[in-house]
Amino acid sequence: MHFHDDALFPEVQEPLVITAAPYGPEWEPADFEADLPLTMDQHVQQAVDCWNAGATVLHIHVRELDGKGSKRLSMFNELLGRLREAVPEMILQVGGSISFAPEGEGADAKWLEDDARHMLAELDPAPDQVTIAINTSQMNIVELMTPEDIAGTSFERPEVWAAYQDMVVPASPTWVIEHLKRLTANGIQPHFQLSSIPQLETVERLIRRGHYMGPLNLTWVAIGGGFDGPNPYNMMNFISRVPDGACLTLETLMRSVLPVNTMAIAMGLHCRNGNEDTLWGLPGQKLTSVQQIEQLVRITGELGRDVATGKDAHDIYRIGQTYNSVDETLAKLGYAPNRAQGQVGFTFHA
Repeated sequence: MHFHDDALFPEVQEPLVITAAPYGPEWEPADFEADLPLTMDQHVQQAVDCWNAGATVLHIHVRELDGKGSKRLSMFNELLGRLREAVPEMILQVGGSISFAPEGEGADAKWLEDDARHMLAELDPAPDQVTIAINTSQMNIVELMTPEDIAGTSFERPEVWAAYQDMVVPASPTWVIEHLKRLTANGIQPHFQLSSIPQLETVERLIRRGHYMGPLNLTWVAIGGGFDGPNPYNMMNFISRVPDGACLTLETLMRSVLPVNTMAIAMGLHCRNGNEDTLWGLPGQKLTSVQQIEQLVRITGELGRDVATGKDAHDIYRIGQTYNSVDETLAKLGYAPNRAQGQVGFTFHA
């Protein structure tokens, strides 16, 4: 991405797209009873409240009545159907893990098997997006958590901490290629959740080889434990490698969420927050997902940048668009073209 002299002026920046992640599958309801939905009605109301606060993308997980993250596609179908009526202008983005929470005491925190995750392409009604991981990697989400982060929550139990410490994201090349094929065949846009520059490079190779031809929506997930940490040097290195035609959201966890989102707002990038990412505002002060969104809206207003409407978000994410060739995709995204046979030297777009 290029930053011209006027890049920090709000009048030349896109409206801010706020992604709300208000279903916190890693937490138990008692960890924050005021904000972690349990019933289907509560799931829907959470979405409505986030929309009214200013979020235009909804990152979706579903919780069963026993408080555990749901792995039943029927639950996702029910929620998606109700959300299409309750928040019709919101971009519905299903979390590609389905749910990674431990099933019982001593159980591992793990993503579902490859075939089960492929079934997200068959959801009905179809979501606008499904998040997709690239390259199997460690996802130790507790590595950056402090004693204050977990105080009074289920993460104080050693078995819960241990389960998340050893969590792995399965995303082999064979699975990724097949998953992209199934999602795009059903009109679902992939949203790439990337931990680092090597994963971004893999996405570029997938595009250059024709495995994905469409808009490029990315989230830099800076949660440590096998992913980049929320270090400004990591952030700027990643940003510098993102092509100009991509749409980039920044994501981190716990008390790094607000400062990273504030930097994203100032730089013309996009934000994500909610109880899946953090429960906290100031030290010891819990903030609901809606309060977190309202906070970003205030900061955005102080900087003079607009907050995206539903239509803005659909246009920025290019929902429903695909491209017809590798060459068109590379050109739309701002990547240099593939080298033609016999061509020497550097390649450039006209």
